[in-house]
Amino acid sequence: MKKSNDGFTLLEILVVVLIITILATVVGVNVAQRPGEARRATAEVQIKTFQTALQMYRMDNGRYPTQRQGLWALCVPPDTDPKPTRFPEGGYMESPLLPKDPWKNDYVYLIPGPPGFAYEIVSYGGDGEPDGEGEDADISSAAVE
Repeated sequence: MKKSNDGFTLLEILVVVLIITILATVVGVNVAQRPGEARRATAEVQIKTFQTALQMYRMDNGRYPTQRQGLWALCVPPDTDPKPTRFPEGGYMESPLLPKDPWKNDYVYLIPGPPGFAYEIVSYGGDGEPDGEGEDADISSAAVE
């Protein structure tokens, strides 16, 4: 008797959740009356996307990318040690290009993160500088739920 492989893998479910999240973000940004809040919400969703990709990387390789390897290790296999033992074709992100935050700045990847966190992903907000208030306030994976 032939064994059935019906069902979904964890990776397929995570990809669907990621696509829904990205679509919801795009729609939300397009209809938002407050662009500052929309940018902040977009950054939070992008950080959550990075967190999901980092968890998948860790499940495959037993560790997170180093700070030197950075978030690029989610898009292309790192060429510095420790090199990943498993790396899916196409990487862990939907695009081979690393997204920038809504203010067109690079996200900052810190490992180890603050106390209690293995890593931290930060957008420095509208001014692209640490700290700040309002639209210039930092957005951190340590604060994103």
